[in-house]
Amino acid sequence: MIEFVKHTLSNGLRVLVHRDSLTPLVVTNLIYNAGSKYDPPEMTGMAHLVEHLMFGGSINAGNFDYPQQMAGGENNAFTNADITNYYQIMPKENLEVALWLESERLGFLDINRRTFDIQKEVVLEEFNETCLNEPYGDVWHYLHNLCYKKHSYRWPTIGMTPDHIRKIDIDAVEKFYRRYYQTENAILVIAGNAQPGKCLELAEKWFADIPAGGSALPELPKEPKQTSGRKKDIYALVPHAAIYMAFKIPGRLDPRFPAVDLLSDLLGLGRSSRLNEHLVEERELFSCIDAYVNGTNEYGLFIIEGKLNEGVSAQTGEEAIWESLEQVKNTPITPSELDKLINSYITTNAFAGTNCLHKAMNLAFYENLLDANLINTEPLAYKAVNGNDITRNAQLIFQEENSSVVRYFPEKI
Repeated sequence: MIEFVKHTLSNGLRVLVHRDSLTPLVVTNLIYNAGSKYDPPEMTGMAHLVEHLMFGGSINAGNFDYPQQMAGGENNAFTNADITNYYQIMPKENLEVALWLESERLGFLDINRRTFDIQKEVVLEEFNETCLNEPYGDVWHYLHNLCYKKHSYRWPTIGMTPDHIRKIDIDAVEKFYRRYYQTENAILVIAGNAQPGKCLELAEKWFADIPAGGSALPELPKEPKQTSGRKKDIYALVPHAAIYMAFKIPGRLDPRFPAVDLLSDLLGLGRSSRLNEHLVEERELFSCIDAYVNGTNEYGLFIIEGKLNEGVSAQTGEEAIWESLEQVKNTPITPSELDKLINSYITTNAFAGTNCLHKAMNLAFYENLLDANLINTEPLAYKAVNGNDITRNAQLIFQEENSSVVRYFPEKI
């Protein structure tokens, strides 16, 4: 049981505190509803660029790195389709430094021309390195665009194209920052060796005077139901043929999600997973294969990806995947398989519960999703999954009309 207290400031900022007296550290985690799904469609990559700019300094604090290093802390951030998340880890004595810096970012970020130009070039270089120069690096551009036709999940977090990033100007960044980096659009979690009462007092001190923004989140386009299979073949400078297969699944809060997540573990988790045993070990069609869910808030994806062995055609590999999926649809999961899946989940969840950063992130994630207490109740939903739940979801999901497939073929030089 992860215990926490929750308080909402007058400006709408939600503050959650979890005390862990076994650590000498304290973690602050600040999550914003500012994921890439809110990018302007003509300037995708905006949320990710703003994340970079959030490390550029504030009007009052100047550069963030120096005070943080002096306080013995470390920090990082990430952006995904739904949220942007910032965390700091400090010695417990320096909690106030972390809260001061986060309040500076939220209320007084210094978006200046020099920092903007530098970070824009950094992001463009990241796009080149990870998407254009990396084998299979552009797969999420192709796959997302294939899977989604209306919803703004159709572009990856880094942006749809370099031209979209180049289009972003400093005025657009400031507009995005003002709209999405608001107190009522954020959740602060403090986890570690600190008294909850003192933490709430410090949160009031550093955040209560930041005015609420008052802008409601925009309504995003609805994604129409997919009614036929989709496929795209890519000829590129890649070492081996590869298959990326995606199926639409329910969003993160759907009651079916735990069974779907365990289904992905059945197919793709570890060397004893069904896909690895059948297609890598036994038939030697793939050098590696994996299955997982992306866990987005809505319109999620169940993804299977595999690299084919030399001499194996993409057609043969794709047919073999479908054969394995038909098998899981028609062959009940064994009690020992189910026990193994649930025990693996319980073990992973238990380890996460011993790490302050994981607890802080998860409390913020669940509170943003719906309710922070899901950190305690969702494991019960996983434990309640039975074999019929997994088989039924396999039958619902693994349909040709629900599939989107990207196939890579090595381009001959």
